[in-house]
Order: sequence, then structure tokens, then C-alpha cells
Amino acid sequence: MNETPTVPATANHPAAVFPAGDRTAVPVRPVQAPPMAPVSAPAGEDLPPSPAQAPPDSVPASVDAESALPGETPVEHGIGVLLVNLGTPDAPDARAVRRYLKEFLSDKRVVEKDSLLWKLALNGVILPLRSRRRARDYGKIWNRGSNESPIKTITRSQAEKLGVTLQPLGPHVIVDWAMRYASPSIASRLEALVKRGCDRILVMPLYPQYAAATTATVCDEVYRFLMRLRHQPALRVLPAYYDDPYYIQVLASSLLAELKSLRFEPDVILASYHGMPSEYVAKGDPYQGQCVRTTELLRQQLGLDEKTLMMSFQSRFGRGKWLEPYTIKTVKALAKKGVKNLVVVTPGFAADCLETLEEIAVENARVFKRYGGKNFAAIPCLNDSEAGMLLIWQLAMREFKGWV
Repeated sequence: MNETPTVPATANHPAAVFPAGDRTAVPVRPVQAPPMAPVSAPAGEDLPPSPAQAPPDSVPASVDAESALPGETPVEHGIGVLLVNLGTPDAPDARAVRRYLKEFLSDKRVVEKDSLLWKLALNGVILPLRSRRRARDYGKIWNRGSNESPIKTITRSQAEKLGVTLQPLGPHVIVDWAMRYASPSIASRLEALVKRGCDRILVMPLYPQYAAATTATVCDEVYRFLMRLRHQPALRVLPAYYDDPYYIQVLASSLLAELKSLRFEPDVILASYHGMPSEYVAKGDPYQGQCVRTTELLRQQLGLDEKTLMMSFQSRFGRGKWLEPYTIKTVKALAKKGVKNLVVVTPGFAADCLETLEEIAVENARVFKRYGGKNFAAIPCLNDSEAGMLLIWQLAMREFKGWV
């Protein structure tokens, strides 16, 4: 058997899949579209776009990440929509990765330590070593055609497609995108929207589950920009949508569609979420509880139990205790226990990135195979698929109430 994972094409994004083996069925029940959805779909099929507001096959070419929107036609009483994701280095090399990691790990929301010892460790040990290692990882997934990380490619496409879908609301609705760390910066895109004439702005952090290290730090950056303005726009921030019925429906339908495309049927499906230090939850962060709730609702939607649809947390950093169970240990334990067919889904990520494309699809797949597993698949995130875009459209329209 070939030990190297193959990558079949899918409608969303490639899923890393090992060669097919024994088929053990996972029972599922049909997924019905939620009452509030603009469309309906049979179980396991892609959700079709709304006929009146569907994104076309092609989308407009994007503007340069840091270019100025004010050069375009100004609008009166504009409504700006800013999609925000975590960020990415500007290049897959140690220098760019170091700049990115320094900004990320210096954020007090991400690492709450502020001691001299931490600063010495960060600058003297962590950044030099981790930057080189991460640069190699980014090199494995880098979008060579656009010379950027996949998360940037996908987030740009999400913004472009949302902009097309919202066109029927009028030219005063303007969609842009930003990264919390690195470029394009939140401040630069907010400035462009304000200069264009937006006096109302909806910020959409693309994090289904709330965490201070994700959603809150986006808000911090937005507020820092607003503090510089004398004439501030009205502001709305998309709340966490971890239990939104349509989000659960789209997750389930997309997962079923991806399972149909595999050459094997999983014994276990593992829902892996980004990790967090346990002490953050002890201090009041609701993240863990929201991840648990998403998984519970997904189990209910699919008709699966806790043994068939499990959950875990990935991307542990440092020696402290993080949320458990750890994904890498869970994958290893399942393989050693005799599980041969494993599928991993990442409901906490709106776009594929290093943590899904390399950590899950490569590193965890390798561990699973090493300890006796046979078939492994990393299910793509919703990304800019039709189902994913319908979800983002649905969330935006919900937050527009009273504005449009």
C-alpha cells in the first residue's frame, strides 16, 4: 500500500485522504434545511445559492490588500462589511514568519504572560526556533500561484463573493476583508471603508466560537482604530454563531457531502477545535463550552453518539495545561485501539489554514498511520463553497436588520 496520502479534488478544498480500505458505515440521518434558510437541500448535497442573490461563477478581481478604497466612487450613508480572520505570514520564510509570530504572541489576549522571563524566552528561544520550523510548514501549503497562504486566498474570495451576493441591496453596501495579524490590517481596511463613505460598519470575525484570543482581540483592534476618529461610524460586531441552527445545518450537510466523496466510510469522526490554556476558561472564557455545544448539536443533527463523533483540541503551545483531550493524543489512541478509518472535521475554522492543512491533514494523518490506522481524511472547512457563502450571507443579513 502506498504510504503517501493522495489529495482528491473537491468542491471546497482538497481533503488529504489515504488509500481506501475496509468500509465500516457511520449511520447518519437526512439533514433538512432550517426554516429561516433562503434555500433547502437534501441530505449530503451542496446547498444551492439563492436564485436572486447567488454568487456568479466568477467574481471580480480583488484590489490589492493595502490599496485605498477611497479611489473608488464615494457613497452616501454607506454600510461597510469587514470579514476578519486570524492572519498569516507574508511569505513562507523564517523572517516573515518571525514578524507574524512576534505580533501574534505579543498580543496579551493570546499569551497573558507579561513577565521579563516570558519576553526573554519569546525573543531568545521561541521566535528563532519556531519561525524556522513554521516556515517549513507554511512552505508545504503555500499557494504558489498567488504567492500567499491559503487562508488569505480563501478570505479574499469570501469577501468578493459576499460582495456580489449583497449587490441587490445597493452600491452603498461595501464588503472588504482583513487579517488580525499581518496584512491586510484591520486598521487599513476600516480606514478605507470610512473614507469611502461608510457611516455604519459590520465587523464579522469568522470565528464560530467566541474566545478572548480571537474575537475579543479583533474587537480590541477595531476599537483602537475608532479611538483615533472624531467622527466614528456606527459599529456592529457579529456575535459567535456556534449554536446558530443554519451553521449546524450547513456543517452537517457539507460533512455528509464530503463523506460521500471518500473511498472509505469512517469508524470515527473527530471534531477538532483549536486549543486554549485551561486557565483562560477558568477565568471565564466561554470557548470550551461553546465548542462542546457545537459538537452536541452536530451529533444531534447527524444522529451520532459520543463514540462515533468525538471532539478534541489541537495546536497546544508551551508546557502548561491546555483544553483536553488533545487531538494528536486522541488520534494516536484511536489508531492503537484498532480504529482503521478516521475522518477529522474542524468546525472552529471558517477557512483552511496551517492548522487544518498541515497540522491535521499531514501531521495527524502521519501519526494515525504510524500507530496502525489505515484510512484518514481531513474534511475541508466551509471556505468559500456555496454552503459556506450561504452561511456568511445569512449571518450578514441577520446583522443588517434595521440598516437595510
